[in-house]
Amino acid sequence: MNCLLYILENEKGRHYIGITGLGMDERLKKHNKGGVLSTKFGRPWRVLYHEEYYNYKTAREQEKKVKSWHCGNAFNKFLRTAAGSSNGRTAAFGAANLGSNPSPA
Repeated sequence: MNCLLYILENEKGRHYIGITGLGMDERLKKHNKGGVLSTKFGRPWRVLYHEEYYNYKTAREQEKKVKSWHCGNAFNKFLRTAAGSSNGRTAAFGAANLGSNPSPA
């Protein structure tokens, strides 16, 4: 059985970490329709990260690891890496200006 580990984010910057045997689109719909008690009041949610595992046990172990990092430096570093940025300032995080270039001397 394939299983997904996923991280959701809402407009207020809150995160939800979970695993599912459903497809990511189907699971996200459940979250955004209020069908999941723990994310019911933070809607709308968007997928920030997802990773597929071959079995539930491995996905659950990774979920526990990521949840242990939640709101810490390791979690933030994981999110920056998952977003494909070394500094975390990507368009997905709402940044319009991705930094400044120094002017020539």
